[in-house]
Amino acid sequence: MQQGDIRFVKMLVLVNGLTPLALLVWDQSRHRLGANPQNFLILTTGMMTLIFLMLTMAVTPVRKVFGLNWLIQLRRMFGLFAFFYGCLHFLCFYSLDRAFSLSSTLHEIVARQYLWFGITALLAMVPLAITSTNGMIKRLGGKRWRALHRLAYVAAIAGAVHFFMQVKADVRLPLAFAALLAVLLGYRLLDWWRRSKRAPATAAAVKS
Repeated sequence: MQQGDIRFVKMLVLVNGLTPLALLVWDQSRHRLGANPQNFLILTTGMMTLIFLMLTMAVTPVRKVFGLNWLIQLRRMFGLFAFFYGCLHFLCFYSLDRAFSLSSTLHEIVARQYLWFGITALLAMVPLAITSTNGMIKRLGGKRWRALHRLAYVAAIAGAVHFFMQVKADVRLPLAFAALLAVLLGYRLLDWWRRSKRAPATAAAVKS
């Protein structure tokens, strides 16, 4: 894909990534967020966090299976959008549900197990966002940077568990996210197993 095409695709990702936020702001200004607007804002920002986490996790499998190497250039944007919406999700909870009370927020987090997983997911994304620049990649080195960014697995798993535990009735959507995540993680395990099997054969061929 040409560089100009990549810039166009990135612009599409940027516009589409910000569209849900723009719609939330618009609907909020028009009082169209339903009977419980606070809950709607919290749930929607959480949903967007999970969607972008799944998109981030899907880049490598889709790139390898279909040979779409240019997709790697979108992974950073997906990850940053996941962190952005994750921060909004927490901010909505902290401001609308806990009224900016730090003690009330901490008490709620300790008291409710599903919040443990939500906080874990958000905290796991912090170093990923901080080290997402080219300068940080060079500073850390490729090997250490890749090892650190395996925290994306922790964020995705914790986010999916948080969503499942938070839903009290219809769990079909949380299970759909969990199934997609299982497929994405399963592909990575299979790919790792294949590479580990090839490594001894390659080493033996070099020695012979």
